[in-house]
Amino acid sequence: MSVAHPPRATGDFDTTNSSAVRRYNRTYGLIPPTVDSQEVQMKRCLMQLSRKEKSIEKYLYLSGLRNSNVHLFYRLVTQHVKAIAPLIYTPTVGEACIQWSSNYVQPEGLYISYEDRGHIGSVLHNWPEKNVEITVVTDGSRILGLGDLGINGMGIPVGKLALYTACAGIRPDATLPLMLDLGTGNQHFINDPLYMGTKKPRVSEEESLEFMDELMQALHQKWPGIVVQFEDFKNPFPALEKYGPRYTCFNDDIQGTGAVVLGGIISAVKQSGRPAKDQRAVFLGAGSAGVGVAKQIVAYFMREGLTEEEAKRCFWLVDSKGLVTNDRGDKLPDHKVYFSRDDNNAEQYKTLEEVADLVKPTILMGLSTIGGAFTPKLLTKMGQWNEKPIIFPLSNPSANSECTFEDAIKCTDGRALFASGSPFGPIEYQGQTLTPGQGNNMYVFPGIGLGAILSKATIVTQSMIYASALALSKSLTKSEEAQDWLYPEIARIRDVSVKVAMEVIKAAEEAGVAREPHIKMMGDDELEKWVRSKMYEPATETARVEDEVRDLLMDLPKSNGSSGTNGVNGQKDSHL
Repeated sequence: MSVAHPPRATGDFDTTNSSAVRRYNRTYGLIPPTVDSQEVQMKRCLMQLSRKEKSIEKYLYLSGLRNSNVHLFYRLVTQHVKAIAPLIYTPTVGEACIQWSSNYVQPEGLYISYEDRGHIGSVLHNWPEKNVEITVVTDGSRILGLGDLGINGMGIPVGKLALYTACAGIRPDATLPLMLDLGTGNQHFINDPLYMGTKKPRVSEEESLEFMDELMQALHQKWPGIVVQFEDFKNPFPALEKYGPRYTCFNDDIQGTGAVVLGGIISAVKQSGRPAKDQRAVFLGAGSAGVGVAKQIVAYFMREGLTEEEAKRCFWLVDSKGLVTNDRGDKLPDHKVYFSRDDNNAEQYKTLEEVADLVKPTILMGLSTIGGAFTPKLLTKMGQWNEKPIIFPLSNPSANSECTFEDAIKCTDGRALFASGSPFGPIEYQGQTLTPGQGNNMYVFPGIGLGAILSKATIVTQSMIYASALALSKSLTKSEEAQDWLYPEIARIRDVSVKVAMEVIKAAEEAGVAREPHIKMMGDDELEKWVRSKMYEPATETARVEDEVRDLLMDLPKSNGSSGTNGVNGQKDSHL
């Protein structure tokens, strides 16, 4: 018995398909006879979505839509990105991951387990798409702020790649959500009969890296030049350091987060009126994301005229044990050593409040996943120390945010330059409607991926990551700048992604890692036109299918008078 691959959501049953397309696809009669307009079709979807009360119910509805009618799904997302992005990714994806095994109904993505070592390549060959350009891969060991979720973390690659398509126009059939099942440290899942991953403790870091060696070789043998984005690894540095110089790969938790925050910081520093050399940044959270963000800002400060040592001295990192210092008495992980202080005069500052009182920061950055850690008292002090305090509570989901937008505004008399990791709504303050910035990675990672794909970059350089942040900071309109916005309107995300991709492409060419010859002599206008021409546009997909079917039918031999409804000429040619 032969087993077919899971069908891809090609849109064969799209109700906007004409009668000719339906006959060609042999779906005539399987769909109600009216040919919908895209507007009516989306109105129906929005009505159905509005009937769902809980966010997780909306997520499951949208997941089903993506798997049944991919072009309709992306038309919906691209035209309503501000409302739908939080439903298909953060914050809703956290709950979706926790419930992944219990809600499982259909294949999504590719799972490779530790037991597959030695023949990972054969597992990759089971993926039905031939021309994969980008993959998001996770081992589920640190999903958002939720910890080790094992294979339940598959919601992250699925959601991330949906945003690559919606925000940057990477074709959905060119994406691969990839989950590595290396066991789990979550005893609850090991004991859960519904958990669908390997019910064993997680393998060691050494075993994981050996597994990754085989995976990276197999991926690039199957799809040469594939862009690999690492996501939500508990310790992401070893893989990035090992494979970054050899493959086209990057880590969104480190580099993407760093770039999007840097884009906001560039805007905030400009609006604060205080030069880089006078900034003092206190970070709550000294993990991989926090250090990655801080290093990106160091690079910016150096471009503003500081030496590397002077730029480093602008940062004070606080972890669960207090201020990160050389003499704290514990062995620091390698990634924390770079920012470890030696000027604390043997004093041990063990709380955020103590460090803040010492430093009187101009920038308060949160990547701790500790909800409410920026207390009203601390926020009030930030307003007293600064004319325009820069406050970035970046932890996800919303419950883990270090403070709310409302608290930051009220405690600083409306003067805070604010950006969060989770979405907050506008608030009314002293007769004005104030809109918060959201340092969402979706501002940069889709453009980074698109730029790496289109330039055919051999590696992703740090200059390409920096270029994405600079492009983001320059993408604000004059109206947005006048309102002290730090990030552009999310509804413009596809235009922002084009700008980001263009700068990434130019940085790749300048670094000598681009292999696409078309970009060498292009000016900005020509490059922008070329980038846009390469992007998947779901709104025009129906017309493209109509044109393809019409052209195919013109090439078919005439039938012997048969005109049944199973096909335009009685049947759908199997070779087409």
